[in-house]
Amino acid sequence: MTGTNPDLLDHLQATVGHLGTLTERLGIEFLSASPERVTARMPVEGNTQVVGLLHGGASAALAETVASVAAALHAGDGRSAVGVDLNATHHRGVRSGWVTAVATPLHRGGRMATYDVAVEDENGRRVCTARLTCMLVDTP
Repeated sequence: MTGTNPDLLDHLQATVGHLGTLTERLGIEFLSASPERVTARMPVEGNTQVVGLLHGGASAALAETVASVAAALHAGDGRSAVGVDLNATHHRGVRSGWVTAVATPLHRGGRMATYDVAVEDENGRRVCTARLTCMLVDTP
């Protein structure tokens, strides 16, 4: 958790991951957070397809979650990040354990932010590569 304020992680888990959100339902846990890098993990169990593999939609939701949080941190107080484009390529199946997603910036402007997201299994193998672009808007 180097470079991450522990209070920020508690805040993220309590707000983004609060009861009834997709983040909570998928079991996503934040590990580090800053505008330059957000890391979170998600269990495979409970997030699988009928055939027992990690569901691609769950990987995409994990990717969008970490990139959206990073973009919101970049946007700053009084502003929000709204996802406008998500691209995800699935490289391999996972049947158990946890996957970890890391979002890093490709572009951070005043109106748009784009993040690259790498999702890996517990052995460090790439499961999914995603890219999310967010529009940065004033919060009403």
